[in-house]
Amino acid sequence: MKKGFHYAILTAVILTLASCSTTKYVPDGSYLLDEVRIHTDSKNVKPSNLSIYVRQNPNSKWFSLIKTQLYVYNWSGRDSTRWVNRALRRLGDAPVIYSQEDTERSREEMTKAVQNMGYMSATVEYIPKVKKKKLKLAYKVTTGEPYIVRSLKYDIADEKIWDYMQKDSATTYISEGMYFNVNILDSERQRITNNLLRNGYYKFNKDYISYTADTVRGTHQVDLTLHLARYKQHSDDEPRNHPQYTISKVNFITDYNVLQSSALSSVEINDSIHYKGFPIYYKDKLYLRPKVLTDNLSITPGELYNEQEVQRTYSNFGRLPVLKYTNVRFFETQSGDSTKLNTYVMLTKNKHQSVSFEVEGTNSAGDLGAAASVSFQNRNVFRGSETFLVKLRGAYEAVSGLGYGHNNYTELGVESSINFPRFMFPFLSNDFKRKIRATTEFGVQYNYQIRPEFARIVASASWSYKWGLQRQRSQHRIDLLDVNYLYMPWIGKEFEDKYLNNEQNYILRYNYEDRLIVRTGYSYTYNSAGQALMNNTVIGNSYSVRFNFESAGNLLYVISKMSHLKKNDQDEYTILNIPYAQYIKGDLDFAKNIVIDNRNSIAFHIGGGIAIPYGNAQVVPFEKRYFSGGANSVRGWSVRSLGPGSFPGDGNFLNQSGDVKLDASIEYRTRLFLKFRGAMFIDAGNIWTLREYEDQPGGKFRFNTFYKQIAVAYGLGLRLDLDFFVLRFDGGMKAVNPEKGKDRFPIIRPDFGRDFAFHFAVGYPF
Repeated sequence: MKKGFHYAILTAVILTLASCSTTKYVPDGSYLLDEVRIHTDSKNVKPSNLSIYVRQNPNSKWFSLIKTQLYVYNWSGRDSTRWVNRALRRLGDAPVIYSQEDTERSREEMTKAVQNMGYMSATVEYIPKVKKKKLKLAYKVTTGEPYIVRSLKYDIADEKIWDYMQKDSATTYISEGMYFNVNILDSERQRITNNLLRNGYYKFNKDYISYTADTVRGTHQVDLTLHLARYKQHSDDEPRNHPQYTISKVNFITDYNVLQSSALSSVEINDSIHYKGFPIYYKDKLYLRPKVLTDNLSITPGELYNEQEVQRTYSNFGRLPVLKYTNVRFFETQSGDSTKLNTYVMLTKNKHQSVSFEVEGTNSAGDLGAAASVSFQNRNVFRGSETFLVKLRGAYEAVSGLGYGHNNYTELGVESSINFPRFMFPFLSNDFKRKIRATTEFGVQYNYQIRPEFARIVASASWSYKWGLQRQRSQHRIDLLDVNYLYMPWIGKEFEDKYLNNEQNYILRYNYEDRLIVRTGYSYTYNSAGQALMNNTVIGNSYSVRFNFESAGNLLYVISKMSHLKKNDQDEYTILNIPYAQYIKGDLDFAKNIVIDNRNSIAFHIGGGIAIPYGNAQVVPFEKRYFSGGANSVRGWSVRSLGPGSFPGDGNFLNQSGDVKLDASIEYRTRLFLKFRGAMFIDAGNIWTLREYEDQPGGKFRFNTFYKQIAVAYGLGLRLDLDFFVLRFDGGMKAVNPEKGKDRFPIIRPDFGRDFAFHFAVGYPF
């Protein structure tokens, strides 16, 4: 009955959509633009590269299939005074009425674009096909034979610039035999300009560079000449060689108000100092140490002007939390026959101190709770833009169904960190530190948890470095030292007798003992999009790679061996009677986003990881083990409820953890309406153990069987894109279930109550 009811509803929705005319609001004599296609006769000219020149596109489709928003618009009545009709029109999309004027302009721009690719005789025609009140439009591109550069000459009277160009000729984009591609010619103009801007030519721009192209009659060959015009400050001046500028003096103004006039005379200055030849001007008090200013400066007095070093200076000062804005200005001076630039680095300070409060509600499997925190931050604690943070947190949760005397969970915590915007490590040269521009962070944490079954204290201390390269495309992090201490002050006797003293619950018992973890690690992340993000959506195709490696306990194990320390009853070495963990762990993840059009994209990811306990440990600590299922894993299962292997679970989530993880996902993403986005997804993956554990039967990884234990799920997602963050709602259904004793292929006989899992999360899954 339930299935029949669901099918009836689905059929009704489909019939409703089908019955609603898409041309309801198309005026007589006009046509609904139903489809636009581009056809080319050359593999070198792809239709996808020409689609940006189409000025008029059909109504958008959800998942590239259904014009849902057009249907919603057409559901509205003609009476615009009724709020229902107005609401439907706001949610929907008005029909796109075919415009011959826009089509003609699209044809012209497309023709010009193809001709700029080297096909100078290319033509574009459009072919409309009308059926009733709908029109399908096809652009037919005939490229013809491409034009080839037969000869390449240079017309450059400025000998000094010509020398620079010859030294940099290995990186040129143009050569004899290339297609006569206008886009490449323009890229060459910009490349030459960038090279000259790095070598003192402060006033040079690409408009000084032009081309002359002479076609050879009766052929598709071009004789190309690159011209570089000489410098003229004013239109009536005599042409001369381009001036090459040297940096004269660099000045710092630390209290610049961006709201005031940009003239230097309007800047309020009360005092100044000189540090290593650099004048530093300030209003009341110099809030940054002079060394901090000079260390972040990449512009060097006495050297040629270099645009690259100017941008690096912007980047360096932009990293300092104590600063709000940075502006670098240059003023031309004449010294004999040479031209020089006086430089002013103008800085606007940020608020140094702030206090913030956070309150949140929690729901853990139906148990309600609340948490609150207060944070204090100082962005300039030692006058070097060091960020000092102290955070206090408290949480309470009413725990039900345990049968203990007090059913509540209380957590108290404090954390503190200090971040230095420089690479703090001995024996490293200043040049290396300036090149890397790493930040150094020291942190300590203390967390006290009181549950009905036990009390736990987690204390940690860390020392790490972070830095980014290639316009923030790549990010590096080194955890030089990370010490975690787990201490169990007391454990309830009932909990201990029922779970921990059971010989089969080895993993559970291991994770409820005092433990010391001393680890080092390295992580690397690369995102091809870098900072080119808009509304949480990557502009164009992109990919990302994430790698992580960490190791723990090795140094302590060597010390224990060399010191001939005795082992405890569990055959473990201890430090101050505290056993320590020993393992290595590595993770690798790859994700790619493919843009179909401005509303649809496909994203997929594949990743895996392995954690190997050895030496002083037989189990990887709970915090470092892998879990499967949840909003960022196989979404047909609830969080931490899948695996390992074919293990069906026993109600203890600690046993549903593993040493090996494989994950793969693919999502079809689409824009719906307003701020809402939709997704269809397929997930696959699982976790496994490296050893056979009695409390995890069927969980061991075996090469001849692991592929049979891959879980598969499918589902739909709804996302609310609020620009600064994304709220995500996903519903997943089991398709292939590897658990023993369960239906192997629930996709054939789906049961909503058995196979469905709902997830709420912040951000995209990958």
